[in-house]
Order: sequence, then structure tokens, then C-alpha cells
Amino acid sequence: MRVSQIAVVAGIFAAPAFTWNTDVHQQIAYAAEEFLTPLTRLIIKQLLEPENKGSLGRIGAWADSYRKTPEGAYTDTWHYIDSSDNPPAYCNVYPNRDNTLKGSIVTALTNQTQVLKNCIRQAKAGKIRHGESATCANAVKFVTHFHGDMAQPMHVSGVGAGGNFFPVTFAGATSNLHAIWDGAIIYQLAGVKTFKNDTLQPFFKNIVSRIRQDNFSIPTAEWLSCTDPGNPTGCATAWARDTNAWTCDYVYSQVFNNTDVATSGYAEGAYPIVEVQVAKAALRMATWFNKLVDGLYKEREVILRLNPSWVGGPAAGA
Repeated sequence: MRVSQIAVVAGIFAAPAFTWNTDVHQQIAYAAEEFLTPLTRLIIKQLLEPENKGSLGRIGAWADSYRKTPEGAYTDTWHYIDSSDNPPAYCNVYPNRDNTLKGSIVTALTNQTQVLKNCIRQAKAGKIRHGESATCANAVKFVTHFHGDMAQPMHVSGVGAGGNFFPVTFAGATSNLHAIWDGAIIYQLAGVKTFKNDTLQPFFKNIVSRIRQDNFSIPTAEWLSCTDPGNPTGCATAWARDTNAWTCDYVYSQVFNNTDVATSGYAEGAYPIVEVQVAKAALRMATWFNKLVDGLYKEREVILRLNPSWVGGPAAGA
């Protein structure tokens, strides 16, 4: 491991984190743009406000800013699901157990996908041309963002509030497990302090190239085994379970006391996981939008009702 890689991430930690860092979200979305069809690009441009220029990268982190506003506070629980994990023995996601009445990333992606279906129909009919509908523009932003969140292992783990209350040391700085998965590990891997947010950066250009070459340890066909917008709850649950598997397989695999995870081998072991997860997010996002726009799905009954979580689950019946 290069000393220069470790140095660039030292000192970047602040308050507990709750999502991929802003720039990482934007880069995932810029990467997804590389796989959009011309028609999908056109429809997205019609749905988004003109200042966003039809770019998913520009709006990739909007949902995080919105959740911090008084009007967007209701969306706070939409970015994660606190699964009832007991690593390494048991990890899984069950929406009826782990959701709350305020929702989760599974229900939010389901709901916003349903909203987006009607928005796309309106755009195709010429009823929306320049982002006139805030509901539809926001649906694009939510669906974009939640694909990114769904691939971050700490967003589908109930251990220590998704690792936020699990202290670790990274490059000599005090942090928490969620924060280092949000950015520190990928920054160290890429050898950067942050990613520029105006265009696709070299690290993510390489991710795009590897997707096209199908050059990951997990074949890209497996990432897309569920990409049917007619079954949004089923696919969102499948993606959550896929990401949650890392909770048992790696995330809590070391004893962190008195170790610096930047140099202990933990961060290095996470490199291929981070790479494949951001790649999954980008390709699934693009495929989801393309299929929605192309209408390549069968309309099925989608249950939008939220049930109280299990009393014995992490949300304790909320």
C-alpha cells in the first residue's frame, strides 16, 4: 500500500456520515450516463430542470441535500434499511421486518419508480419538456440517488446504525465504519482527496471501461439478474440483499481496536468490493432508466402500503 494513498485521505473526517460522499454519488451517476440510450437521455433532459442539462451526474447527490431541509426531512429514512444482521452468522434483508412506517430505501425506490413511469409517459406525450413538474424532476433525482445508496454496504446493515456508531481509526484519524466506506476507502484506492464533480473522472472512466469489458470478479450478467421495472419491490429487495451480503462476508471481518484500518490490510481488502459495488450501481441505474423509457416491462400490481416493522426487529415496531 502506497504511503501517498493514505496521506490524501487523512483529515477528511467530520460528523457521522450517512451516504456515499457527494462526489462519489455524482461520479456513479456520470458513469451511468455512459450506458444510457439516446432516447433515455432525451426523456431525462425533458424531465429535469433546464439548469441540470439532462445530466444524472449533476443531480446524483441532490437527495442528500434535500433530506437536510425542513421540507425534505420526511425522506431521511429513504436512504437506507436497517436489516437485522448478526455478522458473521446471519445477514439478510426482509422489507416487512426491516421497514418502518416512514419507509426505507426499498420502499422509496419502489415508490419513486412508480412515479417515474407516469412522468415518462407525460414526457413522451410532450406534456413535460423542460422540467415543468417538480414531482417528476425529483423522481429522476431520487431514483438516481437510491441506486447509489443501494450499493453502499453500510446502507443495508442494521449493525451500529449502519456503522455510524462503530468507531475506527483511518490514516491516523478518528472516524467510523460508515464514513470510511462512504469515501475514505475509495479515495485511498484512487489516490485522490476527492473527485471533481463536473465530469467523469479517470478512476470512474476505468470503471466504465471494465464494465464494458465485463472485467470484474462478478460477471455483469449477475448484476442485472433483476432489472424489471414492473417488479420494483422485488428488484430493490434483491439488490439490497446482494449488498447486505458484504456485511457478513467482509465489513465486520476484523477486530478494529487499536488498529489503523488504512494500513491493517482492511482497506486494501475492501478495494475490489468498492470497485464492484460502484460499478453495479452505475450499470443497474442506466439499465433501469433505459427499460423504463423503452417500456420494456410488464405492469404488475405494486403494493405501496407501509407496514409497521417487526417488534423484535431493529426498528422495534416503528
